[in-house]
Amino acid sequence: MKPFLREKIPVALSEIPETPAYEAGYLVTKNAGWRNIRPVINKEMCVGCLQCYLYCPDGVIFKKDGKVAIDYDFCKGCGICKRICKLGAIEMEAEK
Repeated sequence: MKPFLREKIPVALSEIPETPAYEAGYLVTKNAGWRNIRPVINKEMCVGCLQCYLYCPDGVIFKKDGKVAIDYDFCKGCGICKRICKLGAIEMEAEK
């Protein structure tokens, strides 16, 4: 991410912008290959509750055909989705 270059450096609290200081498009570069585990969804156990979607910090989980799917290009393998899944439909496996 490239930071925005602002013309004026804020000196007072009221001058600090409310918006992020980075360009839009956070997920524009693919995973660099450092992930060593990744989440795998058991489609038969998944009921499509989307709790994993709500808690995913990277926003890589989406709904497809009534079940959830993961965009592995941007998944960091943090395992939050596995921890939040009450049905145990998500398991972490070693990256191949």
